[in-house]
Amino acid sequence: MNYTFYGLVTLRMSESNSIGNPYILLTPGPLSTSSSVKEVMLRDWCTWDDDYNLNVVQPIQRRLVELATASDGYSSVLMQGSGTFCVESVIGSALPEDGKLLIIANGAYGRRLAQIAEILKINREVLEFGESELPDLSQIREALDRDQDITHVAIVHGETTTGMLNPIHEIGEIVNQAGRIYIVDAMSTFGGIPIDVQETGIDFLISSANKCIQGVPGFGFVVARKSRLKECEGRARSLSLDLYSQWNQMEEGGGKWRFTSPTHTVRAFAQALKELEEEGGIAKRFERYRENHRLLISGMEELGFQCLLPASCQSPIITAFHNPDSSRYEFREFYRRLKEKGFVIYPGKVTNVDTFRIGTIGHVFPDDFRRLIKAVGESIYWKSE
Repeated sequence: MNYTFYGLVTLRMSESNSIGNPYILLTPGPLSTSSSVKEVMLRDWCTWDDDYNLNVVQPIQRRLVELATASDGYSSVLMQGSGTFCVESVIGSALPEDGKLLIIANGAYGRRLAQIAEILKINREVLEFGESELPDLSQIREALDRDQDITHVAIVHGETTTGMLNPIHEIGEIVNQAGRIYIVDAMSTFGGIPIDVQETGIDFLISSANKCIQGVPGFGFVVARKSRLKECEGRARSLSLDLYSQWNQMEEGGGKWRFTSPTHTVRAFAQALKELEEEGGIAKRFERYRENHRLLISGMEELGFQCLLPASCQSPIITAFHNPDSSRYEFREFYRRLKEKGFVIYPGKVTNVDTFRIGTIGHVFPDDFRRLIKAVGESIYWKSE
């Protein structure tokens, strides 16, 4: 077996394959997880018991804030469901009836923000850029100067449609200078890329258990300014997705959830947080993800594949590659052969370009990507003439 050392913990390469899983997940989430994260889900927990709420839930809340900032002006709230549930909870709770949301979109998940706002009948404006384009900062500034009705601004940090890493710090400066409230969907980046919510001017940061912290699916979370959370009281457009009521219940009830807590998932997340700390924190995890990404890019380029995005705006989270320009290439066969060799990749999601995607986050390591590149070279499928 191969081992490597990151921070304070020794991690085994391809561990996910050694405990009965037929493949590792090279996707933007759910991700491959450690055996120890899986193992803690073997115990059952009572949602009313202090062993769970005081010793599992509340420490998670505190630790999430510590990972996000040194400021004591922030709190965190956990919410059942996928990350999109949390996004809808924030949009549906933070916007007052007379509010207006400016959405900056350059991919499928930015467009999902707009779809949520539309369904909730929230007044909105969408600044849409191409899927392979960074947002134009001057257009954002002009939109805020032009329309004083805009109260909130929302953007996706890591747009996994393409692997784009949006400039949330620069946009945060513009939003804060304009006196608006800043919402950042950091679903696929928080825990894997250093983000300080105070320095970036973020009012609401949203992420999920099954992304860079390397837990399992079942809940998401919001790290937010306490003052902004208090303003959400009475605004929610949903009973179960009421962000303020969920936060207030956890604050007043010692970690108690309003409705049934996903106990096994939460306990797995507590273990994942421990393993993040053992690895050396977000900075060390970011270092591992970047090395995974470097090996992926260099290896794929040697095999003749071309990245969709330039390196200047590419995240170390997931990478979109152009499909080979040949009528003989077939993605489904390529996918099948890689899966047989122990790797699951993602189909493309870009609207007008034929691509596929490979993720570099989760409980995966540089040796996994060395093996992947070998497998890709053996699996490229060319149909007969």
